[in-house]
Formats: sequence, structure tokens, C-alpha cells
Amino acid sequence: MSGTLCIDGIAVPFSDGQTIIEAARSAGVYIPYLCHRPGYAPYGSCKLCTVKVNGRTNTACTLPAADGQTVISNSPDLQHDRQRITQMLFVEGNHFCPSCEKSGNCQLQAVAYHQNMLDNHYPHFYAQRELDASHPDILIDHDRCIFCNLCVRASKEKDGKEVFGIAGRGIHKRLIVNSPSGKLKDSDISVDDEAAHVCPTGAILVKRSAYLAPIGERIYDHHPISEVACEKAVLDTQAAKGHASCDQAQLAGQVPQNSGSDSHYAASMPPAPDIKHGR
Repeated sequence: MSGTLCIDGIAVPFSDGQTIIEAARSAGVYIPYLCHRPGYAPYGSCKLCTVKVNGRTNTACTLPAADGQTVISNSPDLQHDRQRITQMLFVEGNHFCPSCEKSGNCQLQAVAYHQNMLDNHYPHFYAQRELDASHPDILIDHDRCIFCNLCVRASKEKDGKEVFGIAGRGIHKRLIVNSPSGKLKDSDISVDDEAAHVCPTGAILVKRSAYLAPIGERIYDHHPISEVACEKAVLDTQAAKGHASCDQAQLAGQVPQNSGSDSHYAASMPPAPDIKHGR
């Protein structure tokens, strides 16, 4: 089954089996996320993709798209909540962008810029977490892990190895390595594994590759994440030809009459700042 839903006043077509975030991405409409990855099963842990669907909040990466849905993804209260979530992620670990090898390629950093997060309202936690550099090709900086579970899922579902796991709860939660010693060197992870490359922060890095792309020439140095996240999907679906408004779709009987009622929120939000080198 396919149909059309309305996202921030834009009529967005979807295909059978797509979630709201997948339909939005295919149409070039960016909804922030950190634990989601195209081609992976829905997870819904980071809550950054929370939207309002017919007036009720839900995560866009887990909720299936349905014909006639009215989705608000860009209202002031949702933006406020996303900014606070992002700030809390920053204070819980070592996310000091100027000194991080992932700067410019970091999804967490790019999301923070998209949320206009230029300072923080919370004190830093300064957790003491170890760095595991025992493997010849891959390292883990546990102080940068945001527990998105992408590496856990990639290792199990894509690589068939189950190298990683999550243990503990609350402030005692931690990423673990399933090896006799608990160290990467004794695991069967390979630099070719998908699990070594899916981390949205600098928690898992391939050694000797961090500075191959100079600062200023990295993924998010010149293009905001809202463009990068949607570009391939838009090209794949030929959605770049333009969007119909929900009013236009209503004329065709595709969406309810109240679908565009909150579309002014998207226009009222300030543009994301230019990404500065080394931030």
C-alpha cells in the first residue's frame, strides 16, 4: 500500500513499509536522528526524531507511514526538546569538538549545529571511562559513546558477529566487547566490518584514518546535515523536482483539511549557522 502524508505542510508520498522518517528522507524533508540508519530495523532510542502525528507524539523512525497522517516535525516545542536532548548527550561524555578526530564528520556535532546549539545549559558530567586501543586497527573511546546501539546492531545484523553489547543501566550503562578479556584485541572485529564504521560520534574510530581528510574538507564542513542526510534519497527517488503543498494535495483528496495548519513553524525557525572549521 502507498499513499500520502503531510509533514509540516508538505505533501509527502510514501511506499508500503516505509516509516515516517524514511518517507520524509525520500522526499528531502530532514528529521534529525542519531540512532537511526537507513537499511536498519527501527530502534527509537535517541528520541531526536520525535514528531507529532495527528496531535500525538511518536518517534518518526518507528512509526509506519499511513495515508492521511498529519505530521509536525519542526514546531518550537519539538525543537526545544531536541536541543535539550543534544545538550545532555554532550555533557555526558568527552564531546569537545576542536580536539576530536571526528570533527567535521561527526553526526552528533552536525545535529548540534542544526539545533543551533552554540552553548550548553547543563554542567559537564566528566565521567571516567576507559579508552580501548588494544586492537591494531580500531579503537573505542567509551567517553564518546551515546548508546545509540548502532555498532551492536551492525555487528549482529550485518556482520553476523555480535562483537558489541550494552550492559548496565542509567549512569552505569556501558558499551562492552564480547571477548574473553573484554578488549577489542581479543574480539573477531575486522576493519572491514560495518560495525567499525557506523558510529555517529568519535566513539569507534579506525586508526590511521582520522585525518586523511583535512579539516575543512570533511562531510559536514560545507553542507549541513539536513542536506547530506537527504541528498542520496532524493536523487534515488527523483523527489528533487519539488514538493506539493498539503493544500494542493487536498484538492486531489489525498490528505485531511487540517494538514497544513502548523506549517508556519518550519518557516519561523532560524536557519542553521554555517559550520566552522574545527568545531
